[in-house]
Amino acid sequence: MKTNQNLFFAMLLFTGVLASCNSNSTKKTDNADSTETTTVAAVLPDSAAFEGTADNKPVHLYTLKNKSGDEAAITNFGGRLVSLLVKDNKDKLVDVVLGHDSLKPYQRKEEFFFGALIGRYGNRIAKGKFTLDGKTYQLQVNDGQNTLHGGTSGFYKQVWDAKKTDDHTLELSYVSKDGEGGYPGKLTVKVTYALEDDHSLKITYNATTDKATVVNLTNHAYFNLNGAGDQTITDHTLQLEADEYTPVDTTLIPTGKLEKVAGTPFDFTNAKLIGVNINDSNTQLKNGKGYDHNWVLRKGTGLRKAATVSSQKTGIVLEVLTEEPGIQFYSGNFLTDKMNYGKGNATYGYRSAFCLETQHFPDSPNQPSFPSTVLKPGSTYSTISVYRFSVKK
Repeated sequence: MKTNQNLFFAMLLFTGVLASCNSNSTKKTDNADSTETTTVAAVLPDSAAFEGTADNKPVHLYTLKNKSGDEAAITNFGGRLVSLLVKDNKDKLVDVVLGHDSLKPYQRKEEFFFGALIGRYGNRIAKGKFTLDGKTYQLQVNDGQNTLHGGTSGFYKQVWDAKKTDDHTLELSYVSKDGEGGYPGKLTVKVTYALEDDHSLKITYNATTDKATVVNLTNHAYFNLNGAGDQTITDHTLQLEADEYTPVDTTLIPTGKLEKVAGTPFDFTNAKLIGVNINDSNTQLKNGKGYDHNWVLRKGTGLRKAATVSSQKTGIVLEVLTEEPGIQFYSGNFLTDKMNYGKGNATYGYRSAFCLETQHFPDSPNQPSFPSTVLKPGSTYSTISVYRFSVKK
């Protein structure tokens, strides 16, 4: 009898181990590049690891909390969103934003704009040149022959003045000198992050200038709703409120045309998995190495919905609302497995995050048919974008 009992318990132990092995194994699907999960624990980084200086200015990490239990961490170096903790379908906090545990990785030369405030001009300007009021300006070139996200001294590298007005609000200010990065005019900028009780992160942008210039501000947060450190976003469902997009050349500069998304891999008018068409044989997908394009949002006034993303793993749903005419959907095509300095030692690999950058169109200063990005003295640049979260049980 004792022998039979021992045999019985041995079989139970073997069965449990086998079940555990099966539960930890994953199968690669046609719609995902990888299903490996290395999600880091949902805790905010240690603020002490962000104490330092850049350009002789003090750098800190600021934490925001709302009454709903969400948390955010923002550093005034580049105005970067470092962490954003929201609840999943099991009522557990998940960090849905990629970033680093300390200041130093954000200062690396090969850094990918993680969570940064972008300016003066978000996205690309062809050959780093534009003409305004009869004068041609040469900008810093940092993306092949083009200027990307403001150039080598863009706002993502600057130390912003910070003021935490209450537990859920942080005001960031920066004065960009006339000629900085090649842009005309002294630009005075204020960006406010507010973690609202309705599970949304509201970003308000304001700017004024003393000379005619071009402005296009945005945020470059990298999201993974499975959790930062999960190795794919191709299993996310995406819907974009856009019937057209702006095709690009091989350097990712818009051709100037608006093309219908219907019948193309760029059709997200109905929700579909990001991975369904991402590897299709398509010239535009080849140019972007996947999705790295501007969608033309349906016209409307005020704050309106631009995008909806959801995760089947966590049930987390992200809605993006904006006053901007366009949104850049980027599927993390230039992230590599060598980026192994993420939060909690996570690796941020190929297509392990997506960006939804609310914006005016790329290269607008050189595209007269695009909505204007010119700001003149006496006028105020003002726009709001919201990242609102919910849970699908």
